[in-house]
Amino acid sequence: MREHGAAGRAAPTIVLVHGYPDNQAVWEPVAERLAGRFHVVTYDVRGAGGSTRPRRTRAYAMEHLNADLRAVVDAVSPDRPVHLVGHDWGSVQGWGAVTGDALEGRVASFTSIFGPCVEHFGQWVRDRLRRPTPRHVRELAGQFARSWYLVFGAVPGVPWLVWRLGGARLFPVLIERMEGVERRPDPAFLKDALYGTKLYRANALRFLRPGHLCRTQVPVQAIAPTRDAFVSPHQSRDLTAYVDRYWRREIPAGHWGAVRKDPATVASMIAEFVEHVEGAPETAELRAAQVPAVGEILAGSAT
Repeated sequence: MREHGAAGRAAPTIVLVHGYPDNQAVWEPVAERLAGRFHVVTYDVRGAGGSTRPRRTRAYAMEHLNADLRAVVDAVSPDRPVHLVGHDWGSVQGWGAVTGDALEGRVASFTSIFGPCVEHFGQWVRDRLRRPTPRHVRELAGQFARSWYLVFGAVPGVPWLVWRLGGARLFPVLIERMEGVERRPDPAFLKDALYGTKLYRANALRFLRPGHLCRTQVPVQAIAPTRDAFVSPHQSRDLTAYVDRYWRREIPAGHWGAVRKDPATVASMIAEFVEHVEGAPETAELRAAQVPAVGEILAGSAT
């Protein structure tokens, strides 16, 4: 775990949670830009970086990830709720935290860059299969084309074989060519990649749970990279059934480019949102990004 900046613990705390196959270092450019105003915390999730690497797949289930996050939150901000920000699987984990009761009362806001809630994703797919309109079919086709990695991660033995037979060397090259994002050589990368695949298998059955079971009253901001090769930006558009207060913004970047290529823009979006939740007036940009609740839409159409 690392605490960034000179703002100190008197400032609002922002906890940045990384995804797969990263470690907390992926957040450095964003953390540096937030650290002047906030108490910024990063940590390695289980299976990555300097964290523990349990061998049993079950040890990577959402309840264990949430327990780890709760321990971090209680350590760095024992008397004040934190502002949670997740990227990729860190965002998936963040949804699991704010839609459950493991961190009830300990999270003031959540910014998702954008990894979906597993249950919301499953419901999104089922809703479109039930109503296969041309738009729904296009959205499903776009996401399925991006979702090859889910099959890769879910089949026992395949990820270990691919990563060990050159995937660990090829991956940074592919990301640099796809997104223009340089990834530094990391001696722990192979282990991060191998153990991180357990996240997919340990939480796969959550896909079948109804989405309505996973609601949150925590204010949520989604930052959707429009050039994401892995997650369709369509998934972040229809979440007002699950979120009481919801803001959605787009950024013209790829999956990793969102946090590595334009960290100043992402840091600014996070800061605006956190400051508003902390009591500052809503900026014009944030006001434009707020998504009306279903009830507000119906009321507006009736007038």
